[in-house]
Amino acid sequence: MEAGPRDREPTAPDIPEASPGLSPDGPEDETTTPEVEVELRPQRRMRIWQLAPIVGLAAIGSLMFAFPLAFGTGDGGAVVAMLGLLISCCAAGWGMMAARRVGHTWPGLPTRASGERPDWRVIALYVSVAAALVALAVWRVARLR
Repeated sequence: MEAGPRDREPTAPDIPEASPGLSPDGPEDETTTPEVEVELRPQRRMRIWQLAPIVGLAAIGSLMFAFPLAFGTGDGGAVVAMLGLLISCCAAGWGMMAARRVGHTWPGLPTRASGERPDWRVIALYVSVAAALVALAVWRVARLR
């Protein structure tokens, strides 16, 4: 009677003893290839589905803001202009947040993960320009009344 699989001695596969590039500790150093790092994630950039609502809101808001200011149509002009200014500012904020999410920064400011502190003069310049634009817009809308 022939012995079953448990009764047999395991046989080693036919590997030649002197395989080139192999040693009992693993492959020899001279045969290994250098490692190459490859970025698996796609490059981050803004897609059309992110840009379309931002551009649409900005266009509608700027038209709502510009027409009452340019043509001065009645008592409701100031309300429509302020609503247009609000929609334009919301679209601008939404655009800035989307741009920040994909890695863009304002000119003069460090990137998000760099660990550097922004220069206070650049921030002061941005704040003063934004305050001046808001003050001019509110002053112009206030003159409609």
